[in-house]
Amino acid sequence: MQQAVHKYLAALEAGDAERAAALFVPEGWVQSPFLGKLPVRAYVAKVASASKGSRLTVHDVLVSAEGHLRAVAYYLYDWTLKDGSHVAFDCADVFNFDRASGKIESIVLVYDTEPVRGVVESKYP
Repeated sequence: MQQAVHKYLAALEAGDAERAAALFVPEGWVQSPFLGKLPVRAYVAKVASASKGSRLTVHDVLVSAEGHLRAVAYYLYDWTLKDGSHVAFDCADVFNFDRASGKIESIVLVYDTEPVRGVVESKYP
């Protein structure tokens, strides 16, 4: 699970929707505070289209101690948007995995939107 989380975050940082989607079950999705629930390809493509670049600094990847196929990635999202504006914020993304395939089923993004709302809210195409 930890390896899949790191691979997904690298694909997100690179804006590579196909590489990200390859880590998911076919119906995999991402739930974002700003964008709602989207299929993974659509989510990564939408973020990439609004981005000039990003750097994700992983602090930790935590795996469920309760026996669930779940991991949480805690990281700093340092983001530059297409218009040159910049924002950095901490995230704790919850990854749920499919028992049969071992692939990612879903990710729920958890972060405080207040620090980023004014910078990001109107920047998605």
